[in-house]
Amino acid sequence: MKLGVFTVLLGAKPLDEALGYLKPHGVKMVEIGCGGNPGKAHCDPDVLLKDDKALETFKETLQKHEMEISALSTHNNPVHPNKEIAAQADHDLHQAVLLAEKLGVHQINTFSGCPGDHPGAKYTNWVTCAWPDEFLDILKYQWEDCLIPYWKEFVKFAKDHGVNKIAFEPHPGFCVYNTETVLRIRDAVGPELGANLDPSHIIWQGMDPVEVIKALGPAIFHFHAKDTYLNPRNIAVNGVLDTKPYSDELGRSWFFRTVGYGNDYKFWKDIISALRMVGYDYAISIEHEDSLMSINEGLSKACRFLNDILITEDRAEMWWA
Repeated sequence: MKLGVFTVLLGAKPLDEALGYLKPHGVKMVEIGCGGNPGKAHCDPDVLLKDDKALETFKETLQKHEMEISALSTHNNPVHPNKEIAAQADHDLHQAVLLAEKLGVHQINTFSGCPGDHPGAKYTNWVTCAWPDEFLDILKYQWEDCLIPYWKEFVKFAKDHGVNKIAFEPHPGFCVYNTETVLRIRDAVGPELGANLDPSHIIWQGMDPVEVIKALGPAIFHFHAKDTYLNPRNIAVNGVLDTKPYSDELGRSWFFRTVGYGNDYKFWKDIISALRMVGYDYAISIEHEDSLMSINEGLSKACRFLNDILITEDRAEMWWA
């Protein structure tokens, strides 16, 4: 396993400066945003695909700091009912694949997306329960008419350009948000689809990250290191579904934390061990979204925490067995 960082949090710094900041913290891999919600501060495919000199400078900057790209990320919604939003997301995803091909990267990270509830919808509709019955009709439309056809077509394009891993971050608000929906889209489309597993979203939904890891196994393509604090009093009163602003830490049922500030060493050691058990040996990519800490403090503490618990060497022969 290698310590990684999702560099979007350092978007205010030039790439060279950002990588120079990360290297002393033991970071070896970077997940780089190239569209959608992560933005294009460090990596704009619309520029790099047209400008060979800019592309070469980009590569040289990574080599200078001995950094490997774990994935190019464009988190967006290509099946959005708003055609303009969907078209921009689709453009960014295709550009990410073309740039990945140029860079020799075989993976992109994104969201599955979420359609509306019918072809004329204006807004997305995330279905969270089975009744009233029309909710099941909405799900059927979303999966069979929108989600599966789009990703089947996109996977063909990606494979033609050397990208064979498309990792969905299971995220509430999108059709793929938990274990069974990751496996459902994978079964329907193909093994090129998998998970960019972020335990912070697993935790607040009430799932056990260790059991999720065991259930997903080879479907885990990438891993986000982010924690969640659960407020037991607020959950007891209001449950885990929460639309209050993330800045309302006292009032929310949960909010994101730097690793180790939502759950302890034992919790995270069990996660790392479970990843090793299912054969995952890739990036542990820090996504810093801790509203109580600065970028520097949250990221520094996360690096120290993870450097202490990552399993970085190959297994030993079981001489005792």
